[in-house]
Parts: sequence; C-alpha cells; structure tokens
Amino acid sequence: MHDQIPSFPLSRRAFLKKSLTASCLFACPTIVHSSVLGSHAPSQRITLGCIGVGRMGQADLRDFLGFEEVQVLAVCDVDARRAQDAKGLVEAHYGARAANGSYKGCSVYKDFRKLLARDDIDAVAIVTPDHWHGLIAIAAARAGKDIFAEKPLTFTIQEGRVLRDTVQRYGCISQVGSQQRSEANFRFACELVRNGRIGQLHTVRVGLPKDPLTKSVATMPIPADLDYDMWLGPAPWRPYSEMRVHPRADYGRPGWMCVSDYCRGMISNWGAHHLDIAHWGMDAEHSGPLALAGRTSFPDEGLWDVHGEFHIEYEYANEIKLICASTTKHKPGVVFEGSEGWVHVDRGFIDAQPKALLTSFISPNETRLYQSSNHKQNFLECVKSRAKTIAPVAIGHRSNSACILGDIAMRLGRKLHWDAERECFRCDDEANRMTFRPERSPWELG
Repeated sequence: MHDQIPSFPLSRRAFLKKSLTASCLFACPTIVHSSVLGSHAPSQRITLGCIGVGRMGQADLRDFLGFEEVQVLAVCDVDARRAQDAKGLVEAHYGARAANGSYKGCSVYKDFRKLLARDDIDAVAIVTPDHWHGLIAIAAARAGKDIFAEKPLTFTIQEGRVLRDTVQRYGCISQVGSQQRSEANFRFACELVRNGRIGQLHTVRVGLPKDPLTKSVATMPIPADLDYDMWLGPAPWRPYSEMRVHPRADYGRPGWMCVSDYCRGMISNWGAHHLDIAHWGMDAEHSGPLALAGRTSFPDEGLWDVHGEFHIEYEYANEIKLICASTTKHKPGVVFEGSEGWVHVDRGFIDAQPKALLTSFISPNETRLYQSSNHKQNFLECVKSRAKTIAPVAIGHRSNSACILGDIAMRLGRKLHWDAERECFRCDDEANRMTFRPERSPWELG
C-alpha cells in the first residue's frame, strides 16, 4: 500500500534558498550564488534526480549529463530494468570521478518520494507517463526542488492549477519541456506576428499527426521487475498488457501514449508543442479561448482508444480563430494568417508570404520575445540565477489547458464556452466535471 503524498516540509537548505530568493525581491537585484545558499559547490554544481528513465527519460538524462555543472545523484523508475540501465549510463559517464572518490555513485529508487526526500538533490527531471506528471511535480515543489517537467504538463486542468499555485508558493524554478520555444525559427515567427508584420492576425492553423490503432489484446502476467500498481498510480485499475505500458525488449514508442487513462493522444502529445507556439504568437500565454467546438471519431474496439482524425475550432479574444486539426487536413506545425500575409513554422522550417518577411529585422524597440538557444541550459542557468525560465509552469499550464479543452470538446461534441479567468466552463456542469479526475486510492491531489 502506498501512502498519500506527504506535504514535504522544506529542508534547511531549501528554506534558505527560498528565503534568500524572496528577500531579493525587496532588495537590490543581486544574484545570490549557490555557494552562498549551500545548495551547490562554488563551481555552481547542480545536483539532479531523474524520475522516469524510459524512452524520453533517458534522452533527457543524456542531455543533462552533457552539462559540466550537473551531477546526477539518483534515478527513479518503477521498471527495475530501466532504472538499472539509467544507473549504468550515469556511472559510466562519471567513471573517472567515481574511481577517484569525487563522485559517490548513482542511487536507484522505485518510489519517487524517497528521491524527493533527499536533502542533497537540488532539482528533478520528471519524465514519466502523462498521468503521473502533475502529482510528482506538485510533490517535488513541496519538497523544495526545482523542476524540469516534460509536456504535457498535467493530465487534468485541476492538476495544472494546483501545480501552478504550488510552484509559485514555494518559489521553485520550473521549466516545461516545450523546447520549441528555444528554437530560433519559432521565436522569430512569433515576433513577426506580435509586431504586426502580417497585419491583423485573424486565424491560426495548427496541424497535428494521428495516433496509431490496435486491436484488443490479451491480459498478460505482470513482469516481476515492474511495479505495475505504482505505474498505474492515480489512474484506474486495469489488467496488465505490454501494449498498455511500454515495450519490454527495447525503448520503442510506448502503448500508454494511445490509452486515454494515461494520455489524451496527439491533441496533448503534439498539441502541447504547437498550441504553445500558437499562444506565444497570439500573446495568449496567460489566458485561453472564449469558446470552442470539436469533432472526431473514437475507436470502436481495441486497447488504444484516444481520438482519431479531428477538427477543433477555438475562439479567442480580438476575434482570432484557432483551428487545430489532423495533418490530413492541415499542414503540420503552426500557420499564422493575417490581413497582410502569413507565416508558417515547424521544426527546422519556416516560410512566409510575402517572402521578404523571412529577412525582416525586429528592432530593439519592438516586441522582442524571451531568447533561449538551449532549453535545458536555460533551465540550469535559471536554477543558478533564480530568474524565470522561457517555459515556466504558469505558461505551460495554459498551453496544456487548451489541449485538454480540445479533448473535452471532442468528447462532448458541442460548443463550449470557457471562462479563462476563472478557468471553468460557463453554465456547463457536465463539461466542468471533465476538468478533473478522482485519483485512485490511496493517491490524492492534496
């Protein structure tokens, strides 16, 4: 039986970090170095714990190992084989230092709470299945850890609101894995739009791929090295199948990404990236739509039950329409359409009309957006300086909310009216019940 997530009273070191950070808001804007706080060595070392080390988790782990200031002290995964693989990766990287005693090795945990309880870990990377993101990130904030959390940020809007408020309360540095914000072509496209280069913005088109399908699968014995009950966590109990969880033989695409108990499908999986960019260009990072309606079809059979091809129309302030649909109907990426032109941006790609926009210069006295050239480096720099990251939880929550709202609209099949300030549907109890999900006992949002 797993205990309820504890409140995690701040450690002395975390308390000092929080107190000194807060005091700087009312004093001179001097950066307090980590050596003063006692949380890092004079070399500005950042100690990191990695929670979830599967396909994406190991990719993020490898990235963090590439930074000299990072020292990975622990990994955590409910799959013992994956946890041991990650431990081997870490200790091979630090081999020379481990041999001479300057590095004490990488600890392995199955329960994330034990990792969070360690006073010598400054920050965590949370790269679990989507249904676990919110609860673990909330617990990490309460434990005084800085947080790098993969997208989509949370499974429900309620989780996102609690996480945003908790991060703000404890003064944590947070970064959502919406790395497109740290790519120059996305920033430039949004600056073109924000500075009126395409005239009055009226339509934004977002194209997302489609999830695969599968037929029904048989129940299987739970592998001895997988804590399946912990893997399910707050999600409803379901019988085990390898295609429900992740491949055993390799680090291929996991089946949970197509199961609605753990993921909302491409509307969240890729939507968290492209709707985030849409919000950035629309200057809607801290708000949301006024109304929306969506249509799709859901599979009649099979384990993988997220939406199929879809079409969602959002209405935003200033009479801006955002249309999010499958790439069979829309170009992939984000297209901003204005009264005097358009700009289309995707990974490694940007196009515009008129073509002269592509060589347009954004002057210093125009709207210039936050500039980052490396998403994880930006996080690490902000952990040290206590400055705001390019993709903090408060912004990630709003981008993710647009994804969740789209899923709700597709499931209800009717027009919905959203109060972005209060974060609830107007006069619609059925839709409002879909903004949260009761956690399976004994897990609680708290």
